[in-house]
Amino acid sequence: MASSVGFAHPTSSLIINKKDKCLSVVPSTSQLSIYKCKKPISNNISMAMATRQSERKPATTGSMKSPMTMTEKLLAKGAEKAEVKAGDNVWVNVDVFMTNDISGPGSIGIFQKEFGENAKVWDREKVVVIPDHYIFTSDERANRNVDILREFSLDQNIKYFYDITDLSNFKANPDYKGVCHIALAQEGHCRPGEILLGTDSHTCTAGAFGQFATGIGNTEAGFVLGTGALLLKVPQTLRFVMDGEMPDYLLAKDLILQIIGEISVAGATYKSMEFVGTTIESLNMEERMTLCNMVIEAGGKNGVVAADSITFKYLEDKTSLPYEPVYSDALASFHSEFRFDISKLEPLVAKPHSPDNRALARECKDIKIDRVYIGSCTGGKTQDFLAAAKLFLASGKKVKVPTFLVPATQKVWVDIYTLIVPGSGGKTCSQIFEEAGCDTPASPSCAACMGGPKDTYARMNEAQVCVSTTNRNFPGRMGHKEGQIYLASPYTATASALTGYITDPREFLH
Repeated sequence: MASSVGFAHPTSSLIINKKDKCLSVVPSTSQLSIYKCKKPISNNISMAMATRQSERKPATTGSMKSPMTMTEKLLAKGAEKAEVKAGDNVWVNVDVFMTNDISGPGSIGIFQKEFGENAKVWDREKVVVIPDHYIFTSDERANRNVDILREFSLDQNIKYFYDITDLSNFKANPDYKGVCHIALAQEGHCRPGEILLGTDSHTCTAGAFGQFATGIGNTEAGFVLGTGALLLKVPQTLRFVMDGEMPDYLLAKDLILQIIGEISVAGATYKSMEFVGTTIESLNMEERMTLCNMVIEAGGKNGVVAADSITFKYLEDKTSLPYEPVYSDALASFHSEFRFDISKLEPLVAKPHSPDNRALARECKDIKIDRVYIGSCTGGKTQDFLAAAKLFLASGKKVKVPTFLVPATQKVWVDIYTLIVPGSGGKTCSQIFEEAGCDTPASPSCAACMGGPKDTYARMNEAQVCVSTTNRNFPGRMGHKEGQIYLASPYTATASALTGYITDPREFLH
């Protein structure tokens, strides 16, 4: 077993047992619960699971030769095999395929070229089409991308096409959702035990629901549209055991920045990252999504968190479809294991120009910033804005730099204007943001996270320094190629907005 790791400094050494490049793990008593299939908390879901089991035999039917990790079980289930192991190449059946306006037109073009212009997708109810990246812009090419999605979806009679037609007022578009990865979860397309593939690298976000979710390229996507299947190599699994009570000044963004800082942006290349431990069990679904969202920043193929009562509760009003969770076996073999004592972790940032360029927020207190951006699939969820509002409320101060707020979806936008912030005396997030001097929350979309056309809201059109809750800080990522992006949690981003310098949130929360 690897040794526990403290966090007095982010460069502290980490001991990893890589004997024979695998590690047999027996979970501690506190972790045993994640290895057995927990019963959902509602009768509806219990019945749904029973239905699913009667429809398709479990992948583990018959004699199991060796224990499997969760990802191995998910792929075995998708391949309808009793067993798979890391390194195997298997054909898996896809439960949900998602595409957006960035890669959708290319995927559609390949599908039509290879299967014929009049070909039909393999299952119109399993294809989810979500325009979200370059939406509120006058750029003709960006708008044409959305038109292509619309034409294809109408021709194919795609059941889940979340269209937008009025770019001047997102509220006039009842079908429009916003950022694909958050919309997938909110609209009930993420279910334990399933295979979800999407034409976006952050599709791995859905692994928070105990499913295999990963991004694929346009060529693969064209094939999936036509067949509903894909050949995948079973990845090895890295296991991240995170124990300890989460300090009230930390968020999941700090956890994943710590991990990426430890293993580097190539540390999980084509591997699964499985998150377990008492800290993980305490996280709500949106925080688990933040963790899984950024596994691609470490090169990971997918990330997974075991489904539990928190998962089932979230799904109660999201989906009526049956699902069947799977869990890692107690004696499953992992490529390596990393152990963390989260109670010792401090707020972190990732300095330009790489997500693994980790530093303590307090070590960067002399870095002057020009703006703050709170949004994206990583940091634009309801819980992210509640965290920002909590810190603004605690400070009682106004921002010293332009602070841009971009809710991920329409539902998040509504939450910002309707949910009462605890301890605020009845104020909503929007009221607190207005009092703090932030920009008015923008139309839900990916906005400036990936730069986009020059008229994209909050795009960096100058060489500025930005603290952002997004997931990447490569040169040019948010617009200007000489811009400097510091990745941080909503707490750290908010604290920095109040001072005009990168700021440890403990200055306001304690």
